[in-house]
Amino acid sequence: MSRPLLCLAVLGISLAAAAAARDGAAAEYVGGTLQALEAGAEGRLSAADPVSLVFETRRSVLRIPYERVNLLEYGQQVDRRLLEAILISPMLILSKKRAHFLAIGYQTEDGRQEAVLLKVDKKAIRAVLVSLEARTGLRVTYMDAEARKAGKG
Repeated sequence: MSRPLLCLAVLGISLAAAAAARDGAAAEYVGGTLQALEAGAEGRLSAADPVSLVFETRRSVLRIPYERVNLLEYGQQVDRRLLEAILISPMLILSKKRAHFLAIGYQTEDGRQEAVLLKVDKKAIRAVLVSLEARTGLRVTYMDAEARKAGKG
């Protein structure tokens, strides 16, 4: 790759990371210990607030103070596109669809341990992981080698 193209590629990644930090990343609540959120609730995940991680859906806003976070874990689920390959093209069987999951553990003000599992947009996962490490002072643990490669670039 030539130097100007490389610079544009790096700039593109930086712009995407900046947009994710400013506007939040598309995310979905997969599950956890919270009864206020339903599994499948879609929203925006933002680490732009200097005090709290914010997950905002149409119905609710979850704020997790960074100082109360005690677990950050990232993993991937890789699915082969079998149904699409059968219906559309056998070439799709060679492609993979990756889902990016972020597990966050934290303690509430009254001392209860809570856990949240979010599926985060693949374009924003790196920016979210870096922001969370910086804001919480914790290191993200990786569930598998594929997650480690994707999370660290």
